[in-house]
Amino acid sequence: MTSAYRDDRDDRDGQSPVTDDPDTGELDLEDRQALRRVASLSTELEDISEVEYRQLRLERVVLVGVWGGGDVHNAENSLTELKLLAETAGSQVLEALLQRRQRPDPATYIGSGKVEALREAVQATGADTVICDGELTPSQLRNLEDRVKVKVVDRTALILDIFAQHAKSAEGKAQVELAQLQYMTQRLRGWGGNLSRQAGGRVGMQGGGIGGRGPGETKIETDRRRIKTKIAKLRHSLTVMRTTRDTKKAERRRREVPAVSIAGYTNAGKSSLLNRITGAGVLVEDSLFATLDPTTRRTQTSDGRVYTLSDTVGFVRHLPHQLVEAFRSTLEEVADSDLVLHVVDGSHADPEGQLAAVREVLAEIGADRVPEVVVINKSDVADPMVLARLRAREPHAVACSARTGEGIEAVLSAIEQELPRPQVQVRVLLPYDRGDLVHQVHSHGEVLALEHTADGTALTARVHAGLAGALEQYAATPA
Repeated sequence: MTSAYRDDRDDRDGQSPVTDDPDTGELDLEDRQALRRVASLSTELEDISEVEYRQLRLERVVLVGVWGGGDVHNAENSLTELKLLAETAGSQVLEALLQRRQRPDPATYIGSGKVEALREAVQATGADTVICDGELTPSQLRNLEDRVKVKVVDRTALILDIFAQHAKSAEGKAQVELAQLQYMTQRLRGWGGNLSRQAGGRVGMQGGGIGGRGPGETKIETDRRRIKTKIAKLRHSLTVMRTTRDTKKAERRRREVPAVSIAGYTNAGKSSLLNRITGAGVLVEDSLFATLDPTTRRTQTSDGRVYTLSDTVGFVRHLPHQLVEAFRSTLEEVADSDLVLHVVDGSHADPEGQLAAVREVLAEIGADRVPEVVVINKSDVADPMVLARLRAREPHAVACSARTGEGIEAVLSAIEQELPRPQVQVRVLLPYDRGDLVHQVHSHGEVLALEHTADGTALTARVHAGLAGALEQYAATPA
């Protein structure tokens, strides 16, 4: 298996050399009048175990993007990200095409005159799938498949497929399935021409069965009805699953345990940061959307204050609206947190774009009002000029490397400073048999002074209102 565009090693002669790591190869673009070929966007699998793992679902794909003006590097970065998404889904990228036009063609996305060039590229490479760097309408999907004669999917369908592969928990699987069905129900007309076929007189022979409307119902009507029924069942299941998480959240609120959420772009190193701080042992993988199911761990500051740290699903440019809606109950935990650690990949080609994309989603779920600490991860491999630029842009940013541990102390210090502090100051004398209250003050409050006396433990501390009420009977009289 090679990265050749036409599955022929000889055709690579004369082109820019392919590096050992295709993700770090420079984009060697060849200008054309309207269609640009991104020569380095190809997949090269060298590990035989990886080949064996992926061969069952490997697809040979050609990528297509539309450059609508502005900086061409943004379009190239978007297409590079599409390549990484395709590889994460288990595809082999054979070629990538980037067309410059003001806006996508309403009929075929890249314009009827350029579809022929795409069809020729598909035939030359032997690709079986075309992936478009945008969200296609049903008519665009149908027209493009009719002209190119292979399967066509868009960026949204690709991300949904990745989520379906990586979901592990029952709630995660239900959320992904719900998003897929919501996406599919609007595009049934775009796939295949047999959806308008009507059921015959013997409906049972046609697969209609019990529950069908009988003769005359088209296949698209049957499918749409079944999808709506399935969506209703999934929403009910998710409502039941949410009850357990809400119970745990209510218990944390009752104990007034501050919550910190780790948010950021996919593959920015959020799980690695969680593991470095708490030793959570969460899966860390150099791929997009490796983490879909949120993980929460309890930890504490240097002065003993307990708080929870939660890993969340990663974001991406143009995150499908269906996913945001399906994962809303999970994402709302970010909005309900006391602090957001916004992790950004300092070694990425466009970290500012990552910051903007994540903040767009945070604003959509109402988390833009939560205090934020920007954590520039992967500082050990980042360009110092990029780090300096990000620090100038984000005055309260902290640079670190979750892999090496460099800068983690600065991250912990930033968390400690930004966590909400208890507001009620108390001065109490606790008997030695009330060690439980001393423990609660250390865990959920801020101890200002402590002295062991003959009568008990004298404490001056800041605590929350609920704990202050429990301590009221032990209030010490001023000396």
